[in-house]
Amino acid sequence: MTREKVPAAMEVAAAGRIPTEFRYWERRDDPSVQRARRIWRAFFRFDPQPSDALVREFGEAYYHADPVAEAFVDEVYLGELGPAAGRAMLDRALAHGIESVPDAPATLVRLFEEFETPPEWFDPELVAAGAKVFRRWGTSVFSFATTSTLEMYSESSIAKPLSYAGGYAGDKAHKRQLETVRFWIDVSDPGGLDPGARGRQTAMRVRIMHVFIRRKLMQRPEWDYAAWGVPISVGDATLTLMGGSVVPGLALWSVGHQTTITEIEATLHFWRYVGHLLGVQPAWYPRDFRESVQLMFAAFVKRAFTAGADGEELVESYLPAFEPKPDSPWPKRIRDEFNYRVQIGYTGFWLPPGTYARHRMPHRFPWILHPIAQAPILFGAETLRRVIPGLDTVAVRVQRHRRERWYRNEVGDRAAEFHPVEEFRR
Repeated sequence: MTREKVPAAMEVAAAGRIPTEFRYWERRDDPSVQRARRIWRAFFRFDPQPSDALVREFGEAYYHADPVAEAFVDEVYLGELGPAAGRAMLDRALAHGIESVPDAPATLVRLFEEFETPPEWFDPELVAAGAKVFRRWGTSVFSFATTSTLEMYSESSIAKPLSYAGGYAGDKAHKRQLETVRFWIDVSDPGGLDPGARGRQTAMRVRIMHVFIRRKLMQRPEWDYAAWGVPISVGDATLTLMGGSVVPGLALWSVGHQTTITEIEATLHFWRYVGHLLGVQPAWYPRDFRESVQLMFAAFVKRAFTAGADGEELVESYLPAFEPKPDSPWPKRIRDEFNYRVQIGYTGFWLPPGTYARHRMPHRFPWILHPIAQAPILFGAETLRRVIPGLDTVAVRVQRHRRERWYRNEVGDRAAEFHPVEEFRR
């Protein structure tokens, strides 16, 4: 197949263009899609099918990236100063402010003007409330968010960047998964997005890392620009933000978490602000529960299922990454054996049975019974939290401790790095 030459700059995509693998209008009227639409409308009293205008904006976003960060990387990292000086300059600006960088390049000044200026929709109290809800979900959201991503590895625009870079496949899967968890913890900790805070700094480093991955992928002849858009596009990145808000807000009810619509909308606002810091700033980002459901409806309907072996490898690398290491001390080995089976249970419970069966995965039984068995216990605890004053604060504190302890058991004292990919594995 002859593939279209990729433009040198991300922002030059023609207005109105949508990737050929964005199959929404082909699949929208499928009987199964319309049946799901009717069921949702019967239970929630609103139509989950979005307007064509929203779907077009969503589709066009697959050709949008992050021109502000791209310009900085091009001038500094890839210019005369080089990567080492560029990283040192960025680190100084993150730790001490842009004023601390003598003769800061104009692109760095522009990047930090955007980074440090709150958008007009920003509500700090709502962001803090959303971060608190995310903390309260504890480690359950780690398992769910990753499992929901496995389902989307069927899409080439998502699977190909991860597969080519190799970070989420094979032996490196565990390290990259835990770096993602560290990012989730950092940005949602109290004050994690304040100026100078670790979560805020991590967001910028991830943003720059994405630029490097995008640049390298755009240079590869096998990247199908016409079919997939640009790598790590605003379209796919927005879906990732949804994976930390409305999707777990609904799905975690299945294991006993009780999240109200108001709380889901707070997490929506929290992740929108995280996205702003990451350079993901679509004007059409959902403002409330209804709009977020409609976006996810479009995301599931538009799927093309073309990732093939690359997507299969990513799915099948996830659970083996948690297998205990033979050389671990016995106390850790026992914890790891338990956690590995817990992950099998969650994945088997949340991943659609057809998807699980299509891949080489560990047997789900009896581990799938774990989330089922804990659901009534957690539901009871959540009910008490909602009706007894003060228990909500206690629950958030306990879950914050549990997620940090879970992370440390997996990685020890190793720090997350978030370095740009130097070489792709193939």
